[in-house]
Amino acid sequence: MVERFIKKFYIYLIFLFLYAPIIVLIVFSFNNSKSRGHWDGFTFKWYFELLKDRYIMKALYYTVTIAILSSIISTIVGTAAAIGIYNMRGIGKKTLLNINYLPVINPDIVTGISLMALYVFVGLPLGFVSMLLAHVSFNIPYVILSVLPKLRQLPKDILDAALDLGATPSYALRKVILPQIMPGIFTGALLAFTLSIDDFVISFFTTGSGVTNLSITIYSMARKGINPKINALSTLMFLTVLVLLLIVNKRSDKESKERVI
Repeated sequence: MVERFIKKFYIYLIFLFLYAPIIVLIVFSFNNSKSRGHWDGFTFKWYFELLKDRYIMKALYYTVTIAILSSIISTIVGTAAAIGIYNMRGIGKKTLLNINYLPVINPDIVTGISLMALYVFVGLPLGFVSMLLAHVSFNIPYVILSVLPKLRQLPKDILDAALDLGATPSYALRKVILPQIMPGIFTGALLAFTLSIDDFVISFFTTGSGVTNLSITIYSMARKGINPKINALSTLMFLTVLVLLLIVNKRSDKESKERVI
């Protein structure tokens, strides 16, 4: 009984440690006062002030646009790459899989600096295009890792069966393979969109003058002093990412149950 209580207490303590700062931030995003240490009543005014801020709205436009474009491009490229890697054999397949893992485990600051150095070397101006290409490059490995498990679940001879029945390779890909792995593709696209919305370090090193996303905007605003609009903006970003992650987790659980059945 005591052991069970200690385990529960420990778990609740960990969750409190992790989420207490976020809870405080959300609560004070509704504080009528600018002070972070004094509660002066409930209000939505910082959210309305947020909508009137053209600087923040511009950052929101770039954030959503880059997230949508990068998730679409990385999903297409990542799905094609996953199918190619799946059909490979031997040392080449293992080598490509290990290369694909490197950007996932590589520190963001190393990826950001290396991409910035590459863009400067090839003469690509830092701005919208450079940030978009950076987001595409760090999203592709996650799409590959989302699609590969669905490919491994396919029946071994499903492509040969389609070809024996008269389908061309492109027709079999469109009508047989892609519908079967669509849950993995959707999960990869959603994960890419979430990562793009959330990214700060790589965006910071690969953007140029006049182009910022929300994470960079929050960083810039925080350096000038605490503004309650930061709390409102951070709350909205947290809730957006939370909803997307819940959708991804729900789909993953559903796929796990389907595999068991």
